Amino acid sequence: MSRYLIAKRIFDVVFSVCGLLFLAPVMISISIAIKLDSDGPICYLGERVGLAGKRFRIFKFRTMRPGSEALGTTTAGDDPRITKVGRLIRRLKLDELPQLINVLKGEMSIVGPRPEVEEHTDAYDETEKQILTVLPGITDYSSIHFVNLGDLIGNENPHYLFVTRFRSEKNRLRLKYVQNRSFREDMKIISRTLITLVDVAAGRR
Repeated sequence: MSRYLIAKRIFDVVFSVCGLLFLAPVMISISIAIKLDSDGPICYLGERVGLAGKRFRIFKFRTMRPGSEALGTTTAGDDPRITKVGRLIRRLKLDELPQLINVLKGEMSIVGPRPEVEEHTDAYDETEKQILTVLPGITDYSSIHFVNLGDLIGNENPHYLFVTRFRSEKNRLRLKYVQNRSFREDMKIISRTLITLVDVAAGRR
């Protein structure tokens, strides 16, 4: 294992433990809000494809009504399946916080290509399959660039629009990370992610 991968894993463990401890009050508050807002579990455990094509359950705060994924995995800008609390925490990306558990378990990294459902990884061409040679992450170039993907997709046939207009560009950005990854690049992406989230919270994006 390279020094980069060792340093990356140490960083992931320290960051995720500190994040879970520091953000515990926020996560508890979100959990209470979800339970008060709608029936169903606090967390959503969706199947994703990770390193070497291995499937795992991704932890997210539930933002939709139970059973919504059966109606499609692409979320429109004004998707009626999203709950009131879900709409707020999705906009601020707070629904992603439980993924620190996936990082601690070694299924994900803080920085890495965002994991996809099997439908989309099955469509990877030979070059795009490189995305599955690294641990998926909570944030990467595609997360930053498409921070408001739901708004870009709109409400008319969102799945078709995602597949035909956005999927290839998201994969290009995932590949960019795979081909240029380094500890310095990881820190750069984390910094840019934090700046982007501040802009979203302030209504600038």
